[in-house]
Amino acid sequence: MSIEAINEQLLRAIGAGVAILDPDELSFRFYNQTFSDWFETAAPGAAFAAVFPDLDRTAVIAALDGSGRFVAESSFRRKRRTLVIALTFTRTDAGVVLLECQNITRMRELETMIESYSSMVERNTRELQREKERVEKLLLNIMPRSVYEEYKTFGTVTPQSYEPVSVLTLDFVDFDETAREVGPAVMVSEMNDIYAAFDRIGEQFGCERIKTVGDSYVAISGLPEPMDDHAESVANAALRFVRYLQRRNDSHPHSWKCRIGLASGSVIGSVVGIQKYVYDVFGPAVNLASRLRDHAEPMQIIACDLAIASSDRDLLIEDLGDAELMGFGRRRLQRVEGAPSITR
Repeated sequence: MSIEAINEQLLRAIGAGVAILDPDELSFRFYNQTFSDWFETAAPGAAFAAVFPDLDRTAVIAALDGSGRFVAESSFRRKRRTLVIALTFTRTDAGVVLLECQNITRMRELETMIESYSSMVERNTRELQREKERVEKLLLNIMPRSVYEEYKTFGTVTPQSYEPVSVLTLDFVDFDETAREVGPAVMVSEMNDIYAAFDRIGEQFGCERIKTVGDSYVAISGLPEPMDDHAESVANAALRFVRYLQRRNDSHPHSWKCRIGLASGSVIGSVVGIQKYVYDVFGPAVNLASRLRDHAEPMQIIACDLAIASSDRDLLIEDLGDAELMGFGRRRLQRVEGAPSITR
């Protein structure tokens, strides 16, 4: 860089700090007022280390001897504010080192703000994703996935008729008396434990839990996706429900006995409610399963016209004769039992 170029650089450096250093010692020969305002330790003949104690003098000289240029930043406190100055050292043809200084404090502050904002956005995005997953998990607990996908996409669910399906309804014997004896905290813990086990069992056999109301548990097979073996599905799930309670009663202080009704037929499924909505099913199969449950003895499974394939060796069906069912007249009842491989 020639003398003319240096002079031109000095003229353009309004608002910037400029200094000229000795190329060997890096001592200061000249600096403008802006440079002096920023670096108060600067003085004619001042050593490099006195003005820039945080810079490696050896590294600066090595860079100037190599590429002829060295770039760095220097930060320091001025009047309760941290200034950040960009430094550019250039070896010139005039035999001196030209130092150009730019105040990049505002730029660094903006970068910090942008980084902070980006971190906040990223954090909020993660929180929103977790909240979305919690909401999705909650909705999937009260409606089938295909129904949830329709609700998420269109904001509404079209009522649909499903046929044929099989319905399982279950309640517990002497539930109210047990609830009064054990207290609310224990009761909720017991129901959580039992219903979670029922959900796992039902999922294994293709049953979709629709709802629980107190001691009532309702599950359906063949909804929303059709299943050819929907009757075997609810029957096998019911048998495992009973077997699970039997084993649980052997090792828990509180004993539970259930009654189960099974029925096949048609149902209508839809989301009910506007502000407090829930997915529910209605129809003859649901009502019939409830009537059959009321005819069951403790730990007994009662069905009506359940079409069980003869190839399912895990199920034993016993004819119990006719009985009067409210709203359905006289119907032939069946008791569903498990093969020895299940009951033992």
